[in-house]
Amino acid sequence: MPLIGIAPSAHTTDYESSLHRAGAEFRVLDTMHDDPARVIREISALVLTGGGDVDPGLFGEAPHATYHAAEAGRDEHEIALVRKAIEADLPILAICRGLQVMNVALGGTLVQDIPSGVPGAVPHQLALPKHAVAHEVWVNRGSLLWSLMEERLENGDTLAVNSRHHQAANAVAPGFVVSATAPDGVVEAIERPASRFCVGVQWHPENFWRTGEFRELFEGFVKAAASG
Repeated sequence: MPLIGIAPSAHTTDYESSLHRAGAEFRVLDTMHDDPARVIREISALVLTGGGDVDPGLFGEAPHATYHAAEAGRDEHEIALVRKAIEADLPILAICRGLQVMNVALGGTLVQDIPSGVPGAVPHQLALPKHAVAHEVWVNRGSLLWSLMEERLENGDTLAVNSRHHQAANAVAPGFVVSATAPDGVVEAIERPASRFCVGVQWHPENFWRTGEFRELFEGFVKAAASG
């Protein structure tokens, strides 16, 4: 079984369950004690998890009034993990904050607050229940995300997703492409075609581990991890 490193967050249970059902072992990483270079040599793939906001100073902006910092050390540790994983062509699945960290780590920027920065934004913050559908996303045909989720797409390109975020990718990092958007134009998924597997999604597919709506995304990720 491939060993997946999970970036620490307040709640990792659903990530763990999703990976277990997809056929992987996992290890929750330690921000303060796990050296990124060593970790990347020890794991088969990396999951970046949800959490607080990425420090806007890392992409050259002052904090918005709504800025809510992540736990101490997470930004620096996860940015280092992303860069080392890309260098090693280690598969990455980045979820919610994870997408944002990955984008910033590799040269992108963020919309710091969707409600105040995106006119006509659909609701992106529906906290409970965790698996409640908040809106749909339109998946770009031909993307890796589209190929993984093709059998589940409505009308050939639409997924119903949950949502718990107020930030999103703005300028997408060099080498990445947008692979899904919300009806309001907010970026909902990005991927890096040159990598073996490098996908970020803005929703929380791990919350559906019991019902399997995003099983193929995790299975594709684990398959890529096992192929290294």
